[in-house]
Amino acid sequence: MSDFVNEFWNWFVILTVLVGIVGCWVLLFVQNKAPITMGKTTGHVWDETLEEYNNPMPKWWSWLFVITVVFSLGYLALYPGLGSYPGAFGWTSAGQHKAEVEKVDAAIKPLFDKYLKMDLKAVAADKEAMEMGKRLYLTYCLQCHGSDAKGSKGFPNLADGDWLYGGEPEQLVETIGNGRMGMMPAYGGNPDAVGGAAGAKEVAHYVRSLSGLANDSLLAAKGKEKFAAACAACHGPDGKGMQAMGAPNLTDKVWLYGGSEATIVETITKGRQNKMPAWKEFLGDGKVHVLAAYVYSLSAGGDKK
Repeated sequence: MSDFVNEFWNWFVILTVLVGIVGCWVLLFVQNKAPITMGKTTGHVWDETLEEYNNPMPKWWSWLFVITVVFSLGYLALYPGLGSYPGAFGWTSAGQHKAEVEKVDAAIKPLFDKYLKMDLKAVAADKEAMEMGKRLYLTYCLQCHGSDAKGSKGFPNLADGDWLYGGEPEQLVETIGNGRMGMMPAYGGNPDAVGGAAGAKEVAHYVRSLSGLANDSLLAAKGKEKFAAACAACHGPDGKGMQAMGAPNLTDKVWLYGGSEATIVETITKGRQNKMPAWKEFLGDGKVHVLAAYVYSLSAGGDKK
C-alpha cells in the first residue's frame, strides 16, 4: 500500500472499503426493519407447487452478518487495508516474509557455513550439498537457464563446459555473487572499420568460417581484415575470445544468440547487452558457494574445455 503514486488512489481505496462496509450495515438494518407477512409468498413458483416464501432470515444468521461487519472494522484498525494506513500492529506481508526467511536462515546458517569452509570442488562432490544446490538453482536460476541448465537464446548453457568468464571455482563464485554485465557494441564499437551493412555481412561470413560453418569464401576473405580492425581487440586475432572480459570464443560452434548469417549480422550491427544479476547480497556467501558448486558439477567440473 506504500506504492500509491498520489493521494487520490489512497483515498479511493479508503472510501471504497468504508462505503462497502457501511452499505452492508445499512442493508442489514433495512432488511431487519422491513415488514414481513408470515406465510406470504414472493410469487415465484417452480415445478408447479414449489413456492418461495417471504420469511425473515433466522436471527442467528442475521447476527453472523453483523459480526462480519464488526470484525471487518476491527481488522482494518489493526492491519493494513485502508489505503496507506499501516494498521495499529504495523504488519506487512513483506515484513512477515522477511522475518520467516531470517528465522529459517538462522537455523540453516551453520550448515552453509560448514560448506563455505570447504573447497568448492569438495562441496561439488558432497551429495547432501548438491541436493541443497539443486534446490537453490531451481528457485533462483531456472527462469533464465532452464530446469536442465541448458539455457536458451541469450542465456548461457551451464551444462556444456563452455564458459564466457571461465568455469573455475573462483570464477563461478564471482559470476554468481557479483553478477556480470556483458556488452557487444554495435559494429564492434567502430562502424567505420566494418563499413556498414555490407561490411557486417562480410565479417559475419568470416566469423562463420572460424567455426567451420558454411560461408562465402570471397566475403569471408574481405571480412577477415575488418574483423582484425573492429573485433580482434575483444575476441582475439584468432577469434578464440577473452574470458577476462566475457568475449565469446567464435571458433567453437557455441552460439548464445545463434550462428546463422542473419543472426550474426544482427549482432554485429545492433550489438548485444546481457546482465547476470548479483546474488551475494540476497543469498549470502554460504548459499552462493553451494550454488556455485552445483553449477560446477553440472559441467563435470568445467573440465570439458
